[in-house]
Amino acid sequence: MSASSPWIIFPKPNPRARLRLFCFPYAGGAAHVFRTWPDRLSEALEVGAFELPGHGARLMEVPFSELAALVRAAAAALIPDWDRPVALFGHSMGALIAFELARLLQREHHLIPVHLFVSARRAPQMVSIADGLPLHRLSDGELIERLRRLNGTPRAALADAELMALMLPTLRADFAVCETYAYTSDTPLPCPITALGGLQDPEVSSGELEGWQEQTQAAFARYLLPGDHFYLHTSQTLLLQVLEQQLL
Repeated sequence: MSASSPWIIFPKPNPRARLRLFCFPYAGGAAHVFRTWPDRLSEALEVGAFELPGHGARLMEVPFSELAALVRAAAAALIPDWDRPVALFGHSMGALIAFELARLLQREHHLIPVHLFVSARRAPQMVSIADGLPLHRLSDGELIERLRRLNGTPRAALADAELMALMLPTLRADFAVCETYAYTSDTPLPCPITALGGLQDPEVSSGELEGWQEQTQAAFARYLLPGDHFYLHTSQTLLLQVLEQQLL
């Protein structure tokens, strides 16, 4: 593994790759989510995984709790590595980051990714129907119970009080990033968008994925793969096949 900055980790550096795929994890996730991807993708692609403050190797740093500031900092980290075509992938919270990053890069730097992949996240113009208090405002016990229902955190981790004491501030900040986000209308992106989701995901419906079509002037595709909100782990082979199909 190597890193061009604390923000981006390249699990398997590949200077011969003709395209870079930068990936953003879900709330509470870290760059290691994508550590096996380079071994399962074409050598034409180089994977760069974002390590956000408060996550993974940067656990002791203060996490962002507001999307605009996070996206601006991510753009500053990404631009030095934009020396070849770039695609963006984000899962859940990461999809929102990747989308707003693509808009900022086009608007302020005239940089356009060749493709935007948004996974397990409803289209940003769609208003969510709140189910009680926002997650970032729940008590510790209530938040842990919701995490258990989401099925993305190992049961052993949820039962480890010391580990959860370390993780909950980051998770609250991540949920605040999503729950305080306010969509603003803008010209649809010029790059293709592919929206992906889990067939058994209780959080994001097929129609909410279809809504991403409004955000592109180019081609749009939608894929539903076996699994729940974290299908990217259980259906990884199929997911990576879709990415290669769309990029190569």
